[in-house]
Amino acid sequence: MPTILEVKNLVKKYETITAVKNVSFAVEQGTCFALLGPNGAGKTTTIEVIEDVIPATSGMIEYKGKPRSGMFKDEIGIQFQETNLLSFLTVRETLETFQNFYDKTSPLEEIIELCNLKELLDQGNDKLSGGQRQRFLLSLALVNEPELLFLDEPSTGLDPQARRNLWNVVQQIKTNGKTIILTTHYMEEAQHLCDEIAIMDYGVIIAQGTSEELIKKYCEGITVVIPKKSFNLPLDNLSMKYREIQGRVEIQANSINECLSRLLSLDIDLTDMTVRSPNLEDVFLHLTGRQLRD
Repeated sequence: MPTILEVKNLVKKYETITAVKNVSFAVEQGTCFALLGPNGAGKTTTIEVIEDVIPATSGMIEYKGKPRSGMFKDEIGIQFQETNLLSFLTVRETLETFQNFYDKTSPLEEIIELCNLKELLDQGNDKLSGGQRQRFLLSLALVNEPELLFLDEPSTGLDPQARRNLWNVVQQIKTNGKTIILTTHYMEEAQHLCDEIAIMDYGVIIAQGTSEELIKKYCEGITVVIPKKSFNLPLDNLSMKYREIQGRVEIQANSINECLSRLLSLDIDLTDMTVRSPNLEDVFLHLTGRQLRD
């Protein structure tokens, strides 16, 4: 697939802070690309520079193989983390207002159906729930029929059901051929939605690839999780790699059979044990020594 966006050696400095440090990546057309990392990693600053919302200190950004031009702003859609909407307008009135801002637009009926807004059209903008508001903001980013869509932390603060509903909409947008760049600190969101993932920390991309590639490269084996209260001996007696997190012990093991044999020999209660394969959270922990949400 052709490259739709390429970022080369991007730097963004403020007076005393360098928020983005020599970041480079390319996004293929029709894919979903994630910038994954904790709050403060530089994700939002990176895409705001790409969107031309704030200027870069240095670096180059190319759209369809050329420096950004007026065409770029016409062909992108943006869902910001925070957007203030006029409370006296309804959902329908706001969509119609946004439609008048552009020469090229998508049919509102299609956007309304895609984002599940039919029952909300006569509601005031300030009367929407968290999940409804995020779907509505996403619909506004689609009004100009963008080729490249930016989603900045689209599901932050949503309950699990609302998050899943939003993911379904994003997957449908991707199926329709749009290219998506999203920022998130939810590893499950990146793993579920994205073809390519760049993990950011302290303004730097520290790893990049598909979720499968990242897990294979940086993690192996399985994780056995047991409540700490199940242990009646010092944890160092395990003679296995482990970490303590929020009242539980997570044991890293290459062989589940050898791990369970060792635990049984130590007479450890396995009643509440769970076993899971490695995920992007484990990748981040391996790379940084701390949890993604710290």
